[in-house]
Amino acid sequence: MSEKTNPRMLKVWREAHRACVRSDDPDLTSRQMSVLLSVYMSEPPHTVRGLATDLNIAKPVITRALDTLSKLGFIRRKKDPTDGRSILVQRTVKGAVFLSELSDRIVKADKSIQVDAGT
Repeated sequence: MSEKTNPRMLKVWREAHRACVRSDDPDLTSRQMSVLLSVYMSEPPHTVRGLATDLNIAKPVITRALDTLSKLGFIRRKKDPTDGRSILVQRTVKGAVFLSELSDRIVKADKSIQVDAGT
């Protein structure tokens, strides 16, 4: 590994992913997860155009990710009442619960790495 690699963080990431794949939660792609985290971790309102700009990816990529996240119930799309051409992306309780459980897995993984390292 290079000098810039943080093995501890990679171990936490690996352990958190192990917990995720063992769960019954849906497997999200990195793009879908990035879109979901952007919606939940930055202030609304969220639009396809805004998410595409924020993540520096094409609008069709955002739309496909939102299609999946919407089917899973993690986000909701609604026409912007002030601009009929724009679609607002909204948070849902199900999406918030999903991310809360993911956060718990990451914290647990972090604690297990600390115990293994003897800290």
